[in-house]
Amino acid sequence: MNAPRALLVHDGAFAALDGSRDITGAASRSPDGLFVRDARHLSRWQVTLDGAAPTVLVPAHDEDAIAVLNPEGTRDEPPACTLLRTQALHGGRLVERLRLLSNVPHDTVVTLALTADADFADQFELRADHRHYPKPGAHRTATATPEGVTFDYRREDWHARTVVTAQPPPAVTPADREAPTARLLTWRLTLPGHGSAEVRVDVTAHAPGAPEGPPPPEGPEAAAALVRAERRAFTAAPLPAPADGGAGEGGGHYGVEQGGEESAEEGGQGGGDLGRACAVGLADLARLLVPATGVDGESVRVPGAGVPWFLTLFGRDALLTSFFALPYRPGLAAATLGALAAAQATADEPERVAQPGKIVHEVRHGELARFGQVPYGRYYGSVDSTPLFLALLGAHARQTGDPAHARRLERHARAAVDWMFRHGGLDDHGYLVYEADGRGLLNQNWKDSAGAICFRDGTHATGAVAVAEVQGYAYDALRESAGLARAVWGDPVLARRLDGAARGLRERFTADFLPGGAEVPALALDGARRPVDAPASDAGHLLWSGILDRASAVRVGRRLLRPDFFSGWGVRTLAAGVPAYHPLSYHRGSIWPHDNAVTVLGLARYGLHAEAALLSRGLLDASAHFGHRLPEVIAGYARPPRSAAGPVPYPHANSPQAWAAATPLALLTAARAAGRRGT
Repeated sequence: MNAPRALLVHDGAFAALDGSRDITGAASRSPDGLFVRDARHLSRWQVTLDGAAPTVLVPAHDEDAIAVLNPEGTRDEPPACTLLRTQALHGGRLVERLRLLSNVPHDTVVTLALTADADFADQFELRADHRHYPKPGAHRTATATPEGVTFDYRREDWHARTVVTAQPPPAVTPADREAPTARLLTWRLTLPGHGSAEVRVDVTAHAPGAPEGPPPPEGPEAAAALVRAERRAFTAAPLPAPADGGAGEGGGHYGVEQGGEESAEEGGQGGGDLGRACAVGLADLARLLVPATGVDGESVRVPGAGVPWFLTLFGRDALLTSFFALPYRPGLAAATLGALAAAQATADEPERVAQPGKIVHEVRHGELARFGQVPYGRYYGSVDSTPLFLALLGAHARQTGDPAHARRLERHARAAVDWMFRHGGLDDHGYLVYEADGRGLLNQNWKDSAGAICFRDGTHATGAVAVAEVQGYAYDALRESAGLARAVWGDPVLARRLDGAARGLRERFTADFLPGGAEVPALALDGARRPVDAPASDAGHLLWSGILDRASAVRVGRRLLRPDFFSGWGVRTLAAGVPAYHPLSYHRGSIWPHDNAVTVLGLARYGLHAEAALLSRGLLDASAHFGHRLPEVIAGYARPPRSAAGPVPYPHANSPQAWAAATPLALLTAARAAGRRGT
């Protein structure tokens, strides 16, 4: 695992720091730095006292913690001072206070210094995938100013800037011959006996295309207070308890107290692991909200997919996160639907895998996207975002009882329906299909790593691939859209057409993916219509969507709880024992909390409440080993019987991550469903 670190996240920006609150710029699976709109605006931020790195007495891994550092000392000659570092992130601004406390009765002089640099690296450069991105004409500079230093990066019309200011003003000198833009900010401070002195430093990232924010808050405490107030507005409304206590083993409310986010880390108002996980998940969702533009140009905040690699709008991630949160925070769905409608494709653009009506997969703002060196600036390489958009639009109208949003987005919904038939594959193939994008994603369902859609022996599926769970989404989308056409849009002809299409899809799916009453459906059909036979967790999504008849659903649901699938922590993405299985792969044997949440909801849909409770218990036990925060993914190793050992972490997992953060909310929904049915 990576060493613990401090992670500050707000409004689409994040700062990853070590326990001393330094940034080293060292290569890592999860790099440190200040990141705004896919670029690293601060790549070094290292403190020294009298020319040496201080010793960390109290590391600051929590967001609101204060790092306590000392110069070197001995038992007989303890250090003359102590350094307290307090930091906060508000938008694209990192605000820091460095406070020196004298430990001796006489005046002392201390030289405090910060080494600062900004490499403006694009996140895609830092992902250790051995790719090189040329940058012709790029130029970086560092310019001393009366209050600090300004770092600039220019490439053609691309201009990024990081401004460092300090009070009192520092002396600024070159810091490192091998790093031409690194600068040393130095203060020579006199500490009165048992007194103190302090320095305040503000780091402001100016990212291309980003609106200018308000002036920086007056110190880290003020910045942190603003951030807490924003989060409290999201987390404060309490969550209902399961009717029978459910998997949470406790009653009361499962929300965050009015005191704010701090209570979430302690479990909020609710008892039991479900209450604690829900509270932490809500707090994380509040942290992960990122700014986006709504369908009428309004500003909205939607779930960013995760930190560090995906703190931006992803269609599939935001939609599933919003589904899980819908009974408790319906505003997430409204914001997500509006932002995705605003980004909906309107033309054929093969380089973006876009066709009219298709819902976006990913939106990026970085340099490499701007210059076309990666295709993800506005990328449409997902086959499932469009049906999930339609399914959520209908579910939102039913959940809230308010059809206004569905009426407002009628034009976009009709275009999405049209995409499913004309471009998605329903007309030509009878299923939603995708083909590999050699420049972007080879697989375009939620298991989008290169080898994820495979046969039992690991051979990759090729051609026009129809993945199982996507057909379930399509079935749900057709039914939800038919309901909207009938009840909101006043179009009974369209409603009948979509109802008929849903029935036909269900019949085809049963025949092609579950022949002879199979217990595990095919993972996919490849381009030659051959069943892709790897036994995969996608089967659980079919329960959630309702495409299976009850007899099939019961067989499939119970099959997923056998030991080759269910590790004791959760259902593996691929069943153990087949040649393609690997417990540390991204999608071929690992365990994804959100994948399991979908399955839990599906089990509850078909009344398999004992199975849903068993799976929920495994996930909640896993979350307890991570401070009740579920990571994006964990390894697929079996849970040791009668052991206190926790799940094996997946080494590249994003945490916090949006649909993992929302997973406890889905478990709460399933537990409430069980309580209503008296089980």
